[in-house]
Amino acid sequence: MGAGQQETLEVVPPKLVVRRTGIPKLACPKAPECGVVEAPRPVGLVEGNRYDTSVAAEIMVVKYAYHVPVYREQDMFASCGWTPARSTLLNVLEAAAYLIRPLVAHLREVVRAGPIIGTDDTTVTLVVKDTPPPLDPDDPKAARAREVITAAQAELRGSITARMWVYRSITAPINVFDFTVSRHRDGPDLFLDGFAGSLMADCYSGYEAVRTKSDGKIIRAACTAHARRKVFDSRANHPVHAAMLLEMFQALYDVEGRAKTLPAAERQQLRHVEARPIWARMSDYLASDAISNVMPKEPFGQAITYLRNQFEHFLVYLDDGLLPIDNNETEQLMKQVALGRKNWMFIGSVAAGYRAADLMSLVSSAARNDLDVFLYAKDVLDRLLAGEMDYDKLRPDVWKQSHPEAIRIYRQEERRSRADAKAVKRARRRIARKG
Repeated sequence: MGAGQQETLEVVPPKLVVRRTGIPKLACPKAPECGVVEAPRPVGLVEGNRYDTSVAAEIMVVKYAYHVPVYREQDMFASCGWTPARSTLLNVLEAAAYLIRPLVAHLREVVRAGPIIGTDDTTVTLVVKDTPPPLDPDDPKAARAREVITAAQAELRGSITARMWVYRSITAPINVFDFTVSRHRDGPDLFLDGFAGSLMADCYSGYEAVRTKSDGKIIRAACTAHARRKVFDSRANHPVHAAMLLEMFQALYDVEGRAKTLPAAERQQLRHVEARPIWARMSDYLASDAISNVMPKEPFGQAITYLRNQFEHFLVYLDDGLLPIDNNETEQLMKQVALGRKNWMFIGSVAAGYRAADLMSLVSSAARNDLDVFLYAKDVLDRLLAGEMDYDKLRPDVWKQSHPEAIRIYRQEERRSRADAKAVKRARRRIARKG
């Protein structure tokens, strides 16, 4: 009888290796006056080609996918036998950011070319240096940055509250981040210049100004989840009224749950048949005498005012099967900034803010496509170093088609499992409502 087997999982810590590349020295035997010359060295990410693209990919992914600040990455590398200075890690990261800049610019145009963009923003702390940033004629945001930072220096402030924005294409799986020194409308104004389509966003006045400036080319859609949240948070103020509205919101999301799996045209038709009457009922309720006793300055009154003021923007999704009912998936991307912000704490300069936005764009878009971000980042860096200029081939959604081994199948399976559980829950709710 053969012996049994037992499998035990163990961890083998990663290791670093040094690759030595021979550089031939060449001479002309028949022309000694030519002397001895060295063959061209391989192009490297940093001068001297001391650090492979795998090092840059590791630093990038660990910081922006796993939210580990550079000083802790220093400890991680030290456990593998290499103790780099933090400045070395930052220099490698800066070189990678410089290399991917044209690709991120291409991804930016992919997002802007789509018919629908979701956007949101959150705060980041920007350290104010002793001297204001120089005016860069190639940077349309430079004048505003200099103005804000000069004002902060005059007030002897050591930091200011800057902003990180995200622009999420609904039709192409690409996320692009953008950094600005304030929440002034010039950020979205510049990004959305020339865009024509639907903009899913909150009720920030800057978006309304951008829509007005577009001369009808931009249609602003409001997030239904925002309205529902305001009603839910103020429900204790008027529980009966809140329960009525929350039931209507729930019915809308039950319709949307069934609509998600349908083609865009059928989704639009289902919304027209089932969701539009619910919105009409909500409109009648908001205009009825039933809620005339709600004071505008009460918490619930403020929720009602928000609903009334934005009502036409909530309905935009009914006429476009591609448009989502809310902006939740875009807003969830702000968690990537918040988790990082809690670890790396602040951004050291305007240039560092731009680099962070570019690196986050690449990492976030890869994660959205269920890719092993390290494999994707390294291959992109290798191909850019080799002179690749067909940036469309490097889009994560295009790249994954020829790299099935890099797809994290388990992420797709997890999403399907959650979607199935939600579908069952909604079906039970629909049956209970009819009963």
